[in-house]
Amino acid sequence: MTRTLYDKLCDSHTVRKIDDNRLLLYVDLHIMNEYTSPQAFAGLHAAGRPVWRPEAHLAVVDHVNPTRAIASLDEMTDNDARLQIENLGRNCARHGIELFDLFDRRQGIEHVVVPENGFAHPGKVIACGDSHTTTYGAFGALGFGIGTSEIEHVLATQTLVYTKLRNMRVTFTGEMPPGLTAKDLVMAFIAKVGVSGAVGHAVEFAGAPVNLLSVEGRMTMCNMAVEGGARVALIAPDATVFRYLQGRPRAPKGRDWDTAKQEWASWQSDPDANFDIDIDIDVAAIAPQVSWGTSPHQTCGIDGEVPAPEHANDPMERAAQERALEYMGLEPGQPLGAIEISHAFIGSCTNSRMEDLRAAAEVLKGRKVSAGVSAIIVPGSLAVRRQAEAEGLDRVFIEAGYEWRNSGCSMCLAMNDDILDAGARCASSTNRNFEGRQGTGARTHLMSPAMVAAASVAGHLVDYREFLPGAQT
Repeated sequence: MTRTLYDKLCDSHTVRKIDDNRLLLYVDLHIMNEYTSPQAFAGLHAAGRPVWRPEAHLAVVDHVNPTRAIASLDEMTDNDARLQIENLGRNCARHGIELFDLFDRRQGIEHVVVPENGFAHPGKVIACGDSHTTTYGAFGALGFGIGTSEIEHVLATQTLVYTKLRNMRVTFTGEMPPGLTAKDLVMAFIAKVGVSGAVGHAVEFAGAPVNLLSVEGRMTMCNMAVEGGARVALIAPDATVFRYLQGRPRAPKGRDWDTAKQEWASWQSDPDANFDIDIDIDVAAIAPQVSWGTSPHQTCGIDGEVPAPEHANDPMERAAQERALEYMGLEPGQPLGAIEISHAFIGSCTNSRMEDLRAAAEVLKGRKVSAGVSAIIVPGSLAVRRQAEAEGLDRVFIEAGYEWRNSGCSMCLAMNDDILDAGARCASSTNRNFEGRQGTGARTHLMSPAMVAAASVAGHLVDYREFLPGAQT
């Protein structure tokens, strides 16, 4: 029987079938952070249970920490956040779990440090108490977010009760227009299917445009697929993935590398595998994407206009658009390129890797942030920060008028020191633009890092391709 990549991943990790839809799934790697793990450890301790395989877990500090420079936790102004970080340290020490704490050279956002250290491999099952664990699908790994009770379960048993999903294939066709990015592809997908279009499905991205993406670009696509309702996103691994992994600290070495690479190559959907839903998207019709509303699916090309809710066919979507326009302070027919911003943020687990920072620096080099715009760049890890500084990108950012920060989730979500005031309008490289996501009453426009950089210079949303060498002015 032919199988999809998703089917193969599930089958290879099934400990026992529970019924027609549910199975007991073995988890190769579990990642946790300071924000979603405390209750799980409390439940584990109350029941008197140990962590069954401590070596199969990794903990990081990323959500609540400040990104300004501090020398110790005593300098944190948020006592609750400091206690969460301290609690994670105690729990990891108690159970022998590896921890990338706030002052570890390897510290960073979980979905950045796990790949850059070589933990994510094709064929693995990876769980984490964060919905953007779909990121690891870029390696041909089955990654998904879990809740607190599931975190406790996987700590105790290294397994999870898992409900099997249906299969969806999204094939991108055509030739990539100049300047189009992975962020634009995935935002176009979300705009096409809607916020719940992929609910109940594992999405496999395919097609020549996807195969040409770097691993960083593939991570961006898989990371944001959850915004279209997908709990799993996958891209079949290839030579690009193998080159990315080779030599990383936790990748196989020597003969083990040769054996692993041969095995990894088998993680592909069978040529005639059946998908429950097939969607084709022509990349030639995609312009750089910008969100205008309060959901990632409320998105269109930068050359477009704010839509009129009365044109929406679905009554619920019409009401959602009306509410979004009121919250965002926009009017139907308003050109996206005329929307002024007050803030710019480049960072998050979606777009804070070296490829993202280089793209932003290309736009910002020799330019200045517009008067009245506050801008910060938060690298996805301290390793990314060091590499950016080695390449001189930090000087480009600082000279342009950006704040250059340490690593963390930062302004992706209002859970730390970096919070926007009500009414602020931010061009953001993040993954979510819900009401209050970056601060109560704050307004978020999602886009690629290069688009954020261009908007920060122009003072309004703009097509970043106008800022590239050789562009028509």
